[in-house]
Amino acid sequence: MGDSKVETISRLAQWKIDNFGPCSYKKSDPFKLGIWNWYLSIERNRYLYIHLFPEPSRLSKEQPPIARFIIRVSNTASSSSSSRKFYISPVHERVLRTCDDFVWPVDTTFLGRLIIDVEFLDLKIHPLNGGEASSIWPSDGKLQSVATPNTLRCLSRMLDEAIHADLTIITADGTLKAHKAVLSATSPAFLASYRDSSEEKESSTIHMEEMSQESCTALLSYMYGTIKPGDFWKHRLSLLGAANKYDIGDLKDACEESLLEDLNSGNVLERLNEAWLYQLQKLKKGCFTFLFDFGKIYDVREEINTFFRHADRDLMLEMFQEVLTIWK
Repeated sequence: MGDSKVETISRLAQWKIDNFGPCSYKKSDPFKLGIWNWYLSIERNRYLYIHLFPEPSRLSKEQPPIARFIIRVSNTASSSSSSRKFYISPVHERVLRTCDDFVWPVDTTFLGRLIIDVEFLDLKIHPLNGGEASSIWPSDGKLQSVATPNTLRCLSRMLDEAIHADLTIITADGTLKAHKAVLSATSPAFLASYRDSSEEKESSTIHMEEMSQESCTALLSYMYGTIKPGDFWKHRLSLLGAANKYDIGDLKDACEESLLEDLNSGNVLERLNEAWLYQLQKLKKGCFTFLFDFGKIYDVREEINTFFRHADRDLMLEMFQEVLTIWK
């Protein structure tokens, strides 16, 4: 079971093979990534041949994935990072239908315990009715609204044209107009301040200098239900800080899910720090899994020293305990 199971997190798949001999062939269990089920297989002849392919299905036949990915294979003969060897493929991009569509020959004598990582940089698909392929992971993120288009248009006009606006928001680089009722309906913190304090009730100005005018506009658009996916994606970190400060739980959850969705070696330490700062347990666990269970800690060796100089001591302790748990 453990020798064929592939673990996945975010856009990364990892296959740990306990024992691979000189004339062996192994095929993994299917694993889900994107909208397809996938397989990995490995065989040795003169080279080590690694195959990646989707599970045969109507979907993979009619709409085969166009995958852009990197494969890394390493031995686990030693837990020491200095003796562990890696082979990393170039970036591949191709249509994958069958097990013959992609094979990577690796000139290595690796035997015994191996780890194969596949990092999907993008997955595209052609629409059934033809047309240009598009990513299943759009860079502008995904948000859905249950409000009707007409209601959204009305709310958008209220915000954009400041119709009967009764509140001025002072940001770091400008001012915005909004409505106390909408902010109170969205944020328990705003509701409590206007309900419990007569001074707040009478005030027509609030200070939000921790946000730029652009990021505050994105926050208001979220509160009014009119935010554009691209604005959400661009201002995720500012929105996360505001969601935490003003107790907007659904926005905080959306930011956490979004930050976990595109986790990679280039942002995992920043994401871990955000998870610690805002107590995002799911994101923190995802970062630990990415770094330690999936062995991506080796990819951030240069950045880790800087991270440790500024990281909270309790966070460093948790990271150390996570390493000890894996070593047991």
